[in-house]
Amino acid sequence: MRDYKKLEVWQKAHRLTLKIYKEVIPLMPAEEKSALASQLRRSVYSVPMNVVEGCGKNTDKDFCHYLDNSLGSALEVEYTLLPIKDLEYISFSKFEEVNSEINEVKAMLIGFIKFLRAEK
Repeated sequence: MRDYKKLEVWQKAHRLTLKIYKEVIPLMPAEEKSALASQLRRSVYSVPMNVVEGCGKNTDKDFCHYLDNSLGSALEVEYTLLPIKDLEYISFSKFEEVNSEINEVKAMLIGFIKFLRAEK
């Protein structure tokens, strides 16, 4: 079993989750709290959550499955931020800042998945 807290990808995904909760969701209008904001909440905490769940698995193949799910959730966060930006709920600079962090998490997940699959 792996210690997820020691994984840099989990640490970065956790910080991203906190940033979204503290700096993006509060900017959303009340009418979006049950739509886009809710979807953003679910997808952003799914990124580190899947890393955590995968750490509890016994094989690299099983772990990779959860890392794949985490990557899918990161892509969902990336897309959900697009309409949030386009509807002008957040500034372009805030979008770029958060999107940059999402891209870092995605790259780390892809690299980790490739590493684990190549270890065979």
